[in-house]
This record gives sequence, C-alpha cells and structure tokens, in this order.
Amino acid sequence: MNNTESGGLPSHIAFIMDGNGRWAKKRGLPRNAGHKKGGDTFREIARHAKDCGIKYVTFFAFSTENWKRPKEEVDALMKLFSEYLDEAENYAKDKTRLIFLGDKSIFPREMSAKMVDLEKKSKQFSDFTLSLAVNYGGKDDILQAARRAANLCRDRDLTPQDIDERFFSGLLYTSALPDVDLLIRPGGERRLSNFLLWQCAYAELYFSDILWPDFGKKGLETAIEYYKGRNRRFGNVQGAAI
Repeated sequence: MNNTESGGLPSHIAFIMDGNGRWAKKRGLPRNAGHKKGGDTFREIARHAKDCGIKYVTFFAFSTENWKRPKEEVDALMKLFSEYLDEAENYAKDKTRLIFLGDKSIFPREMSAKMVDLEKKSKQFSDFTLSLAVNYGGKDDILQAARRAANLCRDRDLTPQDIDERFFSGLLYTSALPDVDLLIRPGGERRLSNFLLWQCAYAELYFSDILWPDFGKKGLETAIEYYKGRNRRFGNVQGAAI
C-alpha cells in the first residue's frame, strides 16, 4: 500500500484516456482522428506530470476488451501504438523508465520484441517511470498472478501460507510500481472499466466531464489540487488504527 501523506503530491497517477471517439464525433471527424488527438494529449500529460514532480504515471491505452471494436478502429489504434514505439527511444534518452503492462504475446513479434527491448534499455532509470497498459485488463492481471502462485505451490516452491498481499502484488504486471494514489478519468464516465483493480484499492478517484483530447495540463493540475485536499486514512481514523 502506498502511504503518500495528505497535502503532498501523489507518487503514482493512473489515467483512463476516455472520450477520443466522442471528441471526434462532435467535430464531424472519424473516430481515428480522435485517437490521434488523444495521443497528442498523452504526450503532453506525460511530459507535464514529470515536470510537476510525479514519479510514476500509468496510461490505459488498450484493454483486453478493446479487441471487440471494429477492425478499422483496432487497426488504427495499433498503427498509433506502433508509431509510439518508434518514438519511445526519446523517452529512454530522457532517462524515463518505460514499462508495458499486459499480455504482450498477442502482438506481432516485432512489436512485442520492441516493448521488451525498451523496458530493458530503460530499466536503470528511477526518477520517472511511464507505464502503458496495452492488452491489459484488471481481472486478467489478477488471474494471471493467481495462476503463477498456483504453479509455484504445485512445484512446491511455495505454500499457500506464503501468499500474503506483498507477495501477490509482486506477481502482478505492476510488480515494479507502487499502488496508485490518484486515478484520473476524463470523459464523463464514473467507473474503473477493469483497470488496475488491485492497485487502485485505496486510490483517490478523480472524474472529469472534459473529454481526454481536451484535458491538457490544466486538467492535470486541477486533479492534483483535488488530491492534495483529500484526507487519506487507509482505514484508520485520525491516523489511529481502528
């Protein structure tokens, strides 16, 4: 569990980038134009979060459920993601650690290999970590961790009594990250949508009606100010255990 003090900066901010399609529709544009504009906002927010002193940011880019979308839209999203991977070398040069959350095996070999390579090249950086959730689902994350724990017990490397919260967290895709302090979802919806379910157990939730492509720096700063005003007790009363 993360224990960021009330009134301070969140250590880990997670984003659900929602509203790209509606942004495009309002302007009479194809949905793909909304995703492209949303990609620009992603880059702006990532840079500004680092400038604000945030240590970890995680973006929900593509869920396990998103494969059900029309093929044309999925192909466009994969093209945008491939372009991001091509430019991601710049993040590594900027001493940013890159992590890709989710099952990489479903992607073409070239893309999955590039993700692994970027993770290896940037692993030594610790000042700022940017994680991108692709082919990710919160339930799938917990299930794959449970299967790994079951296999360890089967192979007698582990007993059920060894499985505590800290150990199980180390089996999740987010094993290198602290739990989420602040979850930000623009776009008007008020739900987690199967994103970081375990990791958001004590996250502060910030919802905005602004569509993701319009969220920008001001939107991030407003969300951080909201977070600073929260009293994070983690189940305690006035700092004393119940």
